[in-house]
Amino acid sequence: MINKVHHIAIICSDYEVSKAFYTDVLGLTIIGEVYRAERLSYKLDLALNGIYIIELFSFPDPVKRPSRPEAAGLRHLAFEVDDLDKVISVLNSKGVEAEQIRVDEFTDKRFTFISDPDQLPIEFYEK
Repeated sequence: MINKVHHIAIICSDYEVSKAFYTDVLGLTIIGEVYRAERLSYKLDLALNGIYIIELFSFPDPVKRPSRPEAAGLRHLAFEVDDLDKVISVLNSKGVEAEQIRVDEFTDKRFTFISDPDQLPIEFYEK
């Protein structure tokens, strides 16, 4: 019935800041960008390794959504990485602080979290 996750939609409060974060910091590539004048809104389509994964939207005065502590709804985005230490080093070099590394009690895999410019938690989970 379901083939795969098609995309994840994120509404940001500052389009230029979030666009820079997702492209310059996380390294996602832009595959499409449109300004929708009737909505005063940008829509940015982003890909990871050539696969479309995120729609980044801007809207005037978006309502804040709780993300921490454990609020109901979408909890976080998670990206698989080969080398968690290298990812943390790259993020630190770009001014992004990662939380302390944790170990998944069920898989023994290491992971950490950062936050995007709107405090959306983003997880990096070592393969």
